[in-house]
Amino acid sequence: MAGNKSYTIVEYFGGDDGYRCGYCKNEKGNFSHGMWSHTMTVQDYQDLIDRGWRRSGKYVYKPIMNKTCCPQYTIRCHALKFQPSKSHKKILKKMSKFISKGELPPGEDDGEPMDSVCEEAGPREPSKVCPAEVKCPTITEMQKEAAECPTITEVQKEVADDAPTGSEMSSKEPVSVPDARMTAAAPKPGIGADPSRPPCRKAKDLRKERRLQKDQMRQNTDGVSSIVSPIPTTPNQTNQPKSLEDFINESLPENASHCLEVRLVRSNPPSPQFKASFDASYQVYKLYQMAIHKDPPDKPSESQFQRFLCDSPLEAEHSPDGPEVGYGSFHQQYWLDGRIVAVGVIDILPTCVSSVYLYYHPDFASLSLGSYSALREITFTRQLQKQSPKLSYYYLGFYIHSCPKMRYKGQYRPSDLLCPETYVWVPIERCIPQLENTRYARFNQDPDAGDARTLKDVGRALVLYRRAVMPYAVYARKRRGSSDETEVQQYGSLVGQDCAERILLYRT
Repeated sequence: MAGNKSYTIVEYFGGDDGYRCGYCKNEKGNFSHGMWSHTMTVQDYQDLIDRGWRRSGKYVYKPIMNKTCCPQYTIRCHALKFQPSKSHKKILKKMSKFISKGELPPGEDDGEPMDSVCEEAGPREPSKVCPAEVKCPTITEMQKEAAECPTITEVQKEVADDAPTGSEMSSKEPVSVPDARMTAAAPKPGIGADPSRPPCRKAKDLRKERRLQKDQMRQNTDGVSSIVSPIPTTPNQTNQPKSLEDFINESLPENASHCLEVRLVRSNPPSPQFKASFDASYQVYKLYQMAIHKDPPDKPSESQFQRFLCDSPLEAEHSPDGPEVGYGSFHQQYWLDGRIVAVGVIDILPTCVSSVYLYYHPDFASLSLGSYSALREITFTRQLQKQSPKLSYYYLGFYIHSCPKMRYKGQYRPSDLLCPETYVWVPIERCIPQLENTRYARFNQDPDAGDARTLKDVGRALVLYRRAVMPYAVYARKRRGSSDETEVQQYGSLVGQDCAERILLYRT
């Protein structure tokens, strides 16, 4: 980045108007604050979602919890401690059986509506702000509050230039997303076997493993960051319960009917693989929206798909202690026998993988792909954690207890809900009894606890005014009689003091 610092640039919109709720269908009951984000660092977004914000495309919104009809609580799962429940195991076995024998299970999806599109909430028309034109002011006596401020030049362009291309990414060891096609099951040890010794392995199996690994290397050189995981060399010999990985890697016969492959492609800036598969991915989205959300054929347009699930304010970032694929916005594509059948839209952030959306081909609804993809994303989070120790949570978006269809997210345990007043995480088991009694609840039981990052000094909030970066106190003196202090104060209280001092609030 040649010494230039990346900034988040946002425009803030209040939250006075109610709009239609996608959960209870109340025409004017949904209230949220919103921001249009021209560009955003992954650390700023991590801090914002830890204060109850969430993105839809480049629009970032925060429900007004004590006012909205269906309060939406941020939920995270402890990926490393996660153990699949009985119903999760059933879904994984159902997928394994389908890949193995080729039969789609009867019946409809027994599963999970994803979060509805937050189109009604905005986004409003943003101003045209070009980061390339942003210049810092000369430091004068009037601007003593300003910290030393580096020039912001071509932020987005430089990030795009610095991000590795698909071929560069593939030259590194990729993040392995296990393929569901595995080798034949190892026989159970007989009574006379010595359990302390590894079981004998047939030459045929060893040859097969080498062949799979060669295939993997060949795929990696094609620039797709994924795919086939090495075959487990020893079966689970302890009495420990089978892990999530054991179920996903469940052994399959050589003549399995199907091959399922999961590919991770960067969506912003779009990688060559993302561009090449864009139309196929969009066609699946269109079918999904029409079948599952009953959209009319003209609503899931290509531009709406681009705006909602491909555009992202998050910059591609790489750090020495981060995951090899980097941080930012990605699509996880599920390829069945060479065609896309589902796509999980995710953000990789400093401490979590954040689920944005999931859509799938309606023909495969009975495979419970909503739950299956969440289980795969938890597995993926665990893999990233091996490269980046602090990245250990899986964020499922919002938990909505007042909408029974959306309670399924609470089944991924152990999980926490975010207290809407103090922004501390509270185990979901302690929150549910409160939510049974009231839609809106403060989860933190300490009556004296407050928001640790509460806004203390709005004057130190950074603003972007006439292509110059300055503290709000300086801006207010320049614009004598400016009438926006209440709005900026509200914005600052919602993002917190730390973010207010880093994020650039666009002022006209």
